[in-house]
Amino acid sequence: MSLAKELDSPQDITEDVIFPPSDLYSDEPPLETELHLEQIMLLLKCLKWLWRDRNDFYAAGNLTIYYSPRQRKSEDFRGPDFFVVLDTERKLRKSWVVWEEDGKYPHVIVEILSESTANTDREFKKKLYQDTFRTPDYFWFDPYTLEFAGFHLLDGKYQPLEPNNQGHLWSQQLGLYLGIYEGLLRFFTPEGELVPTPEEVAVLAEYERQQKEIAQDKAERLAAKLRELNIDPDTI
Repeated sequence: MSLAKELDSPQDITEDVIFPPSDLYSDEPPLETELHLEQIMLLLKCLKWLWRDRNDFYAAGNLTIYYSPRQRKSEDFRGPDFFVVLDTERKLRKSWVVWEEDGKYPHVIVEILSESTANTDREFKKKLYQDTFRTPDYFWFDPYTLEFAGFHLLDGKYQPLEPNNQGHLWSQQLGLYLGIYEGLLRFFTPEGELVPTPEEVAVLAEYERQQKEIAQDKAERLAAKLRELNIDPDTI
């Protein structure tokens, strides 16, 4: 039966079923701790800075993914802590509505574990992301215990990712490693370099500017001293 015919049959629709428009607001609960928020924002900031010249992806955190046109108030939607969709338009959204996004599901999902959600993330969500979302790369991380695991979809089943020598896990979809740095989950380039936040980039730029000024000042002082001794600095 088509969706239009179903809409013409209100007697078959239970009270908790709605047929939502595509412009749905996210319906996620507040994050459990400040550390969870910090972790999600860190991943978002770093990826958006690294891909600042790209307009072919969408990254979000704690945002609802609606994946059934026959939407129920308590079913058929999930809000990953962090997810990335590739080959899509980079724009602001109130939520991710699969049936209005060419049927696209996230290519990468990261769940931040907590005492109340850990079992759900390890079991129910893992199965959902494997069987329904078909998300190629799935990771979870606990910022308190530092538990970290990752999986890649192979022949329809999640296979555990093996860490490299630094303990980092490779995301085939992102072309980046994920690994723990100073107690939080971060991105690393294929060469193993830390992907910085915009703030870290600014601090590094300021440090390099200061070092350049110090070196220039030393050079000028040395040249002045040499001239006092009637020595041409260009001859040294």
